[in-house]
Amino acid sequence: MRATVGAVRKRKHKRLLKDVKGYWGARSKLIRKARETLVRARVYSFRDRKCRKRDFRRLWIVRISAAVRQRGLSYSRFMSGLIKSKIEINRKMLADLAINDPAGFDKIVELAKQNI
Repeated sequence: MRATVGAVRKRKHKRLLKDVKGYWGARSKLIRKARETLVRARVYSFRDRKCRKRDFRRLWIVRISAAVRQRGLSYSRFMSGLIKSKIEINRKMLADLAINDPAGFDKIVELAKQNI
């Protein structure tokens, strides 16, 4: 008697189709197309987790730069002043302060200006 892969293959296919549920057309219905699509989706997912970090850093820098320019300073001179005045605060927090707590951000800008 010949052994087949019947139940195992069926289970693999069901899991695959569950993962691609909601994809367009054949990508959610045909096994080969679904597998190709899922491989590509996972590649994008891995790559874009790295890109998201870059994108957010870029956003924070733009926000800080805009807030600092309103106070008569450039971004690079501001960051240089922070380093010289030994203020260790990350860009995410600086951007948040610039938007939500302008008074607190003003104090940080003044400290940075003193040490330029």
